[in-house]
Amino acid sequence: MAAKQNLSEPSDSDSSSLTDQSVSGRSGNRSLRVAEKERRKNEAEDPFVLALKYFSDVGAGTPVYGNDEFETNLVLVERVAYSKGLSPEAISVMLEFAMSLRMGTGPCVRVLKCLIPATIVPQEPIVRAVVWLGVGKIPISTQVLFIKWVLTVFDMIDAKDQLRAIYGFIFSFVTEENLCPFICHLLYLLTRKESVRVFRVRKLLELQSKLGRQPFLLHLLSLYKVFCPELVTLSIPSRMKSGFRNYNTPWKSALIAVQKRNGSQLASSTSLPFTIKDKTSSRKRKHCHLELPVLSSLVNKQPQTELSSSRKVVPLVQLNSFAQLLENIHRIELPAQMGSLLGSSLALQYLDCVQDESALLRLNFWLGYALHEEFLFYGDGGAYQNSEEALQFLDKLLFTQHFLQEAFSSSEAFLYKFLSVWDGSLLRPQILGLLSNIPVVPSSQIGRLLFEPLMQLFFTSSLFFKCGLMECLNNMLLKWLTWHSVYALEDDLDISLNSHTSINMTLSGFKDSVMELVHFVGRLASVGLQLEGCHTLLLSFVLDFYETVCDTFLKYGLPLVVMPPPGVFYPALFSLDPVSVDRLAYIMYRYKVNLTSAKSQEKVTEQAFHISRQTFREFNHYLVVMVNCLWNSNMFRPGMGVQLGEEVLLKSNVPQYWTSFDLVHHPAFMSYAVDFHQRVSVNHLGCLDLYFYRDM
Repeated sequence: MAAKQNLSEPSDSDSSSLTDQSVSGRSGNRSLRVAEKERRKNEAEDPFVLALKYFSDVGAGTPVYGNDEFETNLVLVERVAYSKGLSPEAISVMLEFAMSLRMGTGPCVRVLKCLIPATIVPQEPIVRAVVWLGVGKIPISTQVLFIKWVLTVFDMIDAKDQLRAIYGFIFSFVTEENLCPFICHLLYLLTRKESVRVFRVRKLLELQSKLGRQPFLLHLLSLYKVFCPELVTLSIPSRMKSGFRNYNTPWKSALIAVQKRNGSQLASSTSLPFTIKDKTSSRKRKHCHLELPVLSSLVNKQPQTELSSSRKVVPLVQLNSFAQLLENIHRIELPAQMGSLLGSSLALQYLDCVQDESALLRLNFWLGYALHEEFLFYGDGGAYQNSEEALQFLDKLLFTQHFLQEAFSSSEAFLYKFLSVWDGSLLRPQILGLLSNIPVVPSSQIGRLLFEPLMQLFFTSSLFFKCGLMECLNNMLLKWLTWHSVYALEDDLDISLNSHTSINMTLSGFKDSVMELVHFVGRLASVGLQLEGCHTLLLSFVLDFYETVCDTFLKYGLPLVVMPPPGVFYPALFSLDPVSVDRLAYIMYRYKVNLTSAKSQEKVTEQAFHISRQTFREFNHYLVVMVNCLWNSNMFRPGMGVQLGEEVLLKSNVPQYWTSFDLVHHPAFMSYAVDFHQRVSVNHLGCLDLYFYRDM
């Protein structure tokens, strides 16, 4: 009983500890109340808070002119906006004041220009502001300014579900001719598959018939066609110029200055993928598109997580591992700035797994604009003056293409234009790397798009450029043959150029393109070897290319055999480098194996391709020349392929000139002969020494 009583009744020490805890709890609550009271008092005395209260409470019809209180409060808000940025609450108050026109249309533009967010932009006031557009009292120029502001801060908006909920209301403004380009841009960012409807497609086609084939309409229609190809029967051009211009809005520099001053790491918005440079720089034109946007969260993780769970979507920035990516693969929301995907390996894995056509379309749009703006449309040679930014940008692009194992259509279109103005030295490894990733080009266009500019560069550049271009064209051929072996269809032998395009090419068309490429490299190699005196380094890269060509049938399944031209075969056969002669022998051996296999299949299978007699004649001719030269010692004799006049051969004073290029006397193997002679001599002397030592 005593034990039970002791257990049931608290001891004196326990009672004192509970009393102390209650006292400390009351004192803590009291200190929190005091701190909260002090904070409210400070806020009540803060002039900025008073200014926001003024704009929140000001009545409709209040005059502007002569209103000193209005001017004082607005100047204070502008000062805070341009120095620190506005909080979400301040943006809500000021945007509601501007769009409601409580003091007329005069202050509206001025207020919109000072809406510089410090952290995030709440979507609720934007939705209310869009509704105010339908009232009809706001001037068109002010409406355009508001939509530009929304596009500028689009990636800083905390959520976009309510904006997508009023997609139809926003779409109704496309009929306004001045608003149409900006509304199409906003719709492009908001569009989801459920947004595509027949009546919207008809309205856009109707506008196109009225306004012409405007790029902004075509880009929005192309996105609609990705989601619902059965609704958009319009033929979309495979290469379009930028549909949405990157307007020089008044918020760009102010936003970056505020973020830099606050030390924040906000993700770049759709129109802000750049950083401010020092004004003392000699560059007049800033390279504002070469810095990749950062894939980072704009809000605190906890509120964002709750918001995302309520909307049943997961922002890509919240995923940290491939396992999380697989768990949420169908609930991922991509960032508004698609350029940020290039800097995230997890985002690239998502693109590779999901094959999201809309994401690739938006990424191609951003990438195409950045490449054209920074490398083609510069006015003061900016790309030449700041190659470090361009180097990092192109390296990241190359990494992305190698990761996805295919090129972007925007980089392909850029290269076709850039080759005509390229000097062959600026960012050479990166440009050649991008060039090697170009998908198969139709034979009717490959000459104009690739061969003509590359030929001019090849014949006017150094030896190292020639070697680099040969390596680039070899890698290009390897990728083409690999695509063929992967995507070839067994039934109709049609191939798709890459996994994200609708362009198909027949097998005969693909063979024509490959044949054009091989013949083009043969012409370049023949003339290049003459210009460079059959340089061993250039010859090595040329033989690399033909090691790929000789195995096109057996290794890659392409029914095509193309022999090297004489301008490549004979320099390799008479080369002073033994490795080149050895590689030529290996290449001819692989040609023999491929031709024999193709000939045997031609006899057994009716569907096998037919090899022309000219190909067999060329191979037999080269084979006879090699055997007579290296083995039979019958070089330079009549009927042996390479013929020289008897008088010229006699004037050379070379005894038994017909044996000059056999395995024993070939200049390429002279070093091996000397080495053999030295080894034999040393061994012979050693044997003599042993002999005399034994006799002694």
